[in-house]
Amino acid sequence: MARYTHATIDLDALKHNFMTMSRCSPNSKQVVVVKADAYGNGAVAVAKCLQNHVDMFAVAFIDEVFELREAGITQPILVLQGPHQEQECELTNTLNIVWMLHVEQQLNWINKRIKNNELSNMHHWVKFDTGMHRLGFMLEDYTRLHEDYAHIFHPKTVVVTHLATADEPENKASLTAIHQFLNVMVDRHSCLSIANSAANICLPESANTWNRMGISLYGSTPFENGEVSVSLEPVMQLNSEVIALREIASGESVGYGATWTASKPSVIATVAIGYADGYPRHAPIGTPALFDGIAGELVGRVSMDMLTFDVTHIENVEIGTKVELWGKNLPINEIAKHAGTIGYELMTRVSKRVPRKFL
Repeated sequence: MARYTHATIDLDALKHNFMTMSRCSPNSKQVVVVKADAYGNGAVAVAKCLQNHVDMFAVAFIDEVFELREAGITQPILVLQGPHQEQECELTNTLNIVWMLHVEQQLNWINKRIKNNELSNMHHWVKFDTGMHRLGFMLEDYTRLHEDYAHIFHPKTVVVTHLATADEPENKASLTAIHQFLNVMVDRHSCLSIANSAANICLPESANTWNRMGISLYGSTPFENGEVSVSLEPVMQLNSEVIALREIASGESVGYGATWTASKPSVIATVAIGYADGYPRHAPIGTPALFDGIAGELVGRVSMDMLTFDVTHIENVEIGTKVELWGKNLPINEIAKHAGTIGYELMTRVSKRVPRKFL
């Protein structure tokens, strides 16, 4: 018998979130981002669940394409980092890949193959930098690039940018970036992509030919303040159970380094999950978990395979009591806030040794 620890993946919630986000921009096509194993939710399961609704999937690099193709996913797959090596371009047709091109070396690789009639798919994406300063060409280079790589800048090629501050709704820099981008593209190129999850929710000006749906699909808010104006449902719930109970006296300590000391007689529950499973090791004392729906507080350091919680105030906790680390009743962003990180990181770091159970 395996331990109870697992992540429940609610595919009905996934569909709900997809439909909800699609309604934010009904005239746009949607790219569903399934990089990093669909943010830890299972790329194949997510893609199969949505394959009849989605125009295109997206991954970070070519290695993530293979699993989807082996599972029978047939939609075009956008590779967000583009080809890392020239020989990867040879798989463009075989794997039905759409490349995100962001450096001139990549433009040369693809342009050469189009001119030699080696590629049937001409409709790649070309990225421009509007302030993220991570990937992409500068906007002032658009005219030159369009002239030098006319085979790539086909009317159905998507010209794309990524907003640096879309997750800060009050920050006007996003609107400035959108206007700069659109001013360059007006009367030049009409097949565009600007919006990620945050922009799709709070910046209607960003809606265009294609939107890129990431964290919102999995039911987590993309905003730092946690507020979201659309109804999203958590897809992942991280579950475990109590495997031991301790009654300790006032003055006794718990865990490595004795970092927490009981101020009164206390009941300590040991839970079968730890940092090897992806729970953040730096989660501080006081981080909550739900014991049959009632919050207990983390005490002592996070161990590789176990956590300890003060459940003194909770009645009827026993070995086998079910524990929700985050999910439908305890938002992942609340745990992230305690741990000084973001929900994205927690979700993607749930390790492979935690089984996914799909509903």
